[in-house]
Amino acid sequence: MSLPAISNTLKVLERAGLIARGREAQWRPCRIAPVSLRQVDGWLANFRKFWDENFNRLDGLWKK
Repeated sequence: MSLPAISNTLKVLERAGLIARGREAQWRPCRIAPVSLRQVDGWLANFRKFWDENFNRLDGLWKK
């Protein structure tokens, strides 16, 4: 992965509130925002449940 690609990815994560970026001399440390990640995980849990149920139903059809 190129340095510009990493920089762009970090910008997207920062805008989404998933990380916080700081500035210490020439360093740009990033910190994970755990509250935001918990919110994302909760939101994704609904999709996980939906897809798990659908794939389980498909498995049942293939095993007949």
